[in-house]
Amino acid sequence: MVGILVWKTIIINPKGGHMKLIGTITVLVAAIAISLVPTAGAAPAATPTATQLRQFEGTVVSVNRDARTFRLRDVERGTRTIKVTSRTRFERIAGFSGLRPGMRRIEARVQRRNGAWVATEVERSGGGGEHGGGDDRRGDDDGGGGNSGPGGGDD
Repeated sequence: MVGILVWKTIIINPKGGHMKLIGTITVLVAAIAISLVPTAGAAPAATPTATQLRQFEGTVVSVNRDARTFRLRDVERGTRTIKVTSRTRFERIAGFSGLRPGMRRIEARVQRRNGAWVATEVERSGGGGEHGGGDDRRGDDDGGGGNSGPGGGDD
């Protein structure tokens, strides 16, 4: 909604200035009325949880192969059950079959669909420890990539 505030000094001119005042008032009233009327057919705003991507990061607690879900314990947000679909992308993990209980530094980007958290992407984190953050350890010898390669890491 747009609010309009007009402040005008009223000076009535004997030569028809009152018509100019009536025109100004009419335009002002029309502008206020238009800003208060809802747009016809406008869809209600979607809830942020339904459309917004979220990110969970933590340790895999369990994996349910039949239901294609896994539980991820996020220190900041608690334990969440996450559904994996055929559209879920995996990075630095050998697909859903590569997920194992006890794996740490797992990031899941998820969307809320039909009451479930559905993963759009699951990956082994570089280790920043913050949601949405990367690896801030610039002084290490592996260029900040973490220990995600073969033989790397203790997971």
